[in-house]
Amino acid sequence: QVQLVESGGGLVQAGGSLRLSCVASRSTLSFNVMGWYRQAPGKQRELVAESTTVGFINYANSVKGRFTLSRDNAKNTVYLQMNSLKPEDTAVYYCSGLGHLNRYWGQGTQVTVSS
Repeated sequence: QVQLVESGGGLVQAGGSLRLSCVASRSTLSFNVMGWYRQAPGKQRELVAESTTVGFINYANSVKGRFTLSRDNAKNTVYLQMNSLKPEDTAVYYCSGLGHLNRYWGQGTQVTVSS
């Protein structure tokens, strides 16, 4: 059973920063892609950022220049550094890992940005 456990969400004022962490129960190198998605109330889940094992990183246009995804494979951990946060970044953020056959999800962590 693969587990992805997120932490680091919370309430922050606009312009502030948060760092999300996702710890995997197996090597992050065993996933073809690892990254972060988010879902705001009444909206579909959307990609925030994702990273391949060879280091290619794809960011949503809405977060480019503000968010940074990184991996620490020795710790089986993926991070999302979020700077210059905006109220529209408010959502539940989910860690995701894409294996050979399945996509795995964490339980989500709430990020709320107040104006």
